Amino acid sequence: MLNQFRRLAVMVMIVSATALGLSHTYADEKRDMQGWGEEDPYNQYYDVKEFEKFRGWVVQVKEVVPLPGMSPGVALDVRDGSEVIEVHLCPTWFAQPGDIGIKKGDRVKLKGCWAEIDGKDVFMASKVKKGEIFEFKVRLTKNGKPFWTMTVEELAAERSSAED
Repeated sequence: MLNQFRRLAVMVMIVSATALGLSHTYADEKRDMQGWGEEDPYNQYYDVKEFEKFRGWVVQVKEVVPLPGMSPGVALDVRDGSEVIEVHLCPTWFAQPGDIGIKKGDRVKLKGCWAEIDGKDVFMASKVKKGEIFEFKVRLTKNGKPFWTMTVEELAAERSSAED
């Protein structure tokens, strides 16, 4: 029973995160990704060969502009030991900092890829997990495809596969 509850709670969070993005823009619409597109330079920094996991404490939830000319994005500063790591999540037009379900002081487990952007080491997250039942997914783990670039059909398939 507890496992079913956990799976349901995780699905609610995944669907909520996906719905946040769809509430602002529909995936099938032609739109200006403002530097966040799948083929844009920023996304090319996500290299699955650099995939890693780590845990830490959220020090700050903030907005960043990853590269000049891009629209703002949501990021976390996460303390791992004595080091504070900047973790990029998604564009703010997909989810606002206050809407992601993660706040200062939360203990999180992150999955994603390391990248050097403008001379700075950052972590480009695919998933942030908090506790046993909450996760905020923004990219496919297998190839790094951002949720905000997916079609409605791709998002629906991702939601249904997460239910299994």
